[in-house]
Amino acid sequence: MYRLGFPRARTLTRLCPPQRAIWPSRRLASTVAPDGSTLVTATNRAEATLKRFWKSVEIEERGDSLAITLDSRALKTPGGKPLLLPRSKLIAATLIVTEWENQRNVLKPHALPMTSLAARAIDAMNDVPTRTDVRTALLKYLDTDTICFHQDYPDPLVRLQDEHWNPLLAWARDTFNIELLTSQSVLFSAQPDATKKILDEALQKLDSWQMAAVERATYTTKSLIIAIALIHGRITAEQAALASQVEVASQIERWGEVEDSHDVDYHDVRRHIGSVACLLASV
Repeated sequence: MYRLGFPRARTLTRLCPPQRAIWPSRRLASTVAPDGSTLVTATNRAEATLKRFWKSVEIEERGDSLAITLDSRALKTPGGKPLLLPRSKLIAATLIVTEWENQRNVLKPHALPMTSLAARAIDAMNDVPTRTDVRTALLKYLDTDTICFHQDYPDPLVRLQDEHWNPLLAWARDTFNIELLTSQSVLFSAQPDATKKILDEALQKLDSWQMAAVERATYTTKSLIIAIALIHGRITAEQAALASQVEVASQIERWGEVEDSHDVDYHDVRRHIGSVACLLASV
């Protein structure tokens, strides 16, 4: 057993029922009365049930896998499956432990990116129909892929496109022997069917962890090409983040940063792409 003990929780609100794996329900928004006061509703009560109730978070060996436990009770996915990771994914398991330990008072589902990504791989990416649906959705992204739409003005944007996008386009064309079209018009229609077929075949070869990773990376970066490059180790998580935010970076360079907008997006993108990179890592 891996004993990654942490200090006692500051608030112990309830004990988990014995023999039950733990996966909290989604927190709901509060209801506010017309006079501004908070109504006592089922919504408010749901919020209360998401307060931290565990004292310790640990990694335990379960056969050839690693399980994450709260007070010795194993986590399960939203689909009810044990949240088990291969021993080679100790980094991901350790980060899941950290996510749960950092839930200090009220559980914040958005602060569990590693947990949700691992659960997605387990729940969905071993199911053939679901994998097919995911591949279909990802290939649709190719027609509006961020790095396939270029502009010739302003200069900072052109420079960043050349720096971050063109090398990825060249890599994808050479690696998969495909044609990737770029455009300067929003009226651009679609990538060639032959290109989609080849990339679909590449996606079919991914394991469940890689499939969950490429899905999140695509939705985060708005680019299937960036996601595939990240999965194949062509770029790092930081390089993927920079490539996904070329247009924003050019705006910041010209006009400056908007507080509580650009800075929030900066960290949000890196949190999600970082979880992808950590899930792919093997130790």
